[in-house]
Amino acid sequence: MPKTMLDQAVLSYYLYRLAGFLAPHIPPHLGYRLAEPVGELLYRFPWGARASVRDNITHVLGPSADVERVVRRVFHNIAKNYYDLFRLPALSRAQIERLVRIEGWEHIEQALAKGKGLIFVSAHFGNVDLVSQVFALRGIPVTIPVEHLKPEALYRYVCGLRESKGIRLIPVDGPLLGLYRALRRGEVVGLAADRDITKSGIVINFFGAPARLPDGHVRLALRTGAPIVMGFSRRLPDNTFVAYLESPLELETSGDRARDVRAGLEKVARVMERFIVQWPDQWVMTYPIWREA
Repeated sequence: MPKTMLDQAVLSYYLYRLAGFLAPHIPPHLGYRLAEPVGELLYRFPWGARASVRDNITHVLGPSADVERVVRRVFHNIAKNYYDLFRLPALSRAQIERLVRIEGWEHIEQALAKGKGLIFVSAHFGNVDLVSQVFALRGIPVTIPVEHLKPEALYRYVCGLRESKGIRLIPVDGPLLGLYRALRRGEVVGLAADRDITKSGIVINFFGAPARLPDGHVRLALRTGAPIVMGFSRRLPDNTFVAYLESPLELETSGDRARDVRAGLEKVARVMERFIVQWPDQWVMTYPIWREA
């Protein structure tokens, strides 16, 4: 890693530690209010993320006057998500349950009753981390592959925050054995479907243009028989969330694995499109999905 990037990464680590120290001491009504100007700074800062978000939202909405307003709201929501993350270890189960209202929990129970585990598929939408915490707090173990951040100290610190209520994180570029074992134990594996970190996915039509999306969740489901349940959380004006859980996705099993994977991924993409186009400011994706294709 070049020295400048290393210096920035080290600075990020100490800023994260400072925020993690302060956030639990800031009451929510003030914390979310402070997050608004922080989000505005993130929006105005001259970095690549703003252009990436603008490109993503333009693909969703088309060239319209609403794009810039939505892009600004995305960064405000990102700042609020970080406030939620930094105070997560200090939150009680009751507080988290009050923060997240689940619609469709019966789909989780019905899928788990099959005894093959469950693949929970979402996007960088709303605050999916909090939904994952609800699984763990309700006694359902969750394993989630995540991007390995640099420096290592930052990766460990962020993982510690996210794992503080019982979910388990593993490197996304690591061995997949842990995911298979979790499903065999009847547990939940959580995967994001809107960014192909490992560049091993396939290019499909997404909002009318070719985009490379990860296909690991579909491949895992076809190999193990574990059902896929998709879910998306939405931040409400009072900074609580509602999480919408879909009925299990029906995958094709024609015997042609490549065809079945593509067909399954197309279904996943259509569900993501439905939620993203309805609430585009909730899609907190800061990487250029279409330019990476």
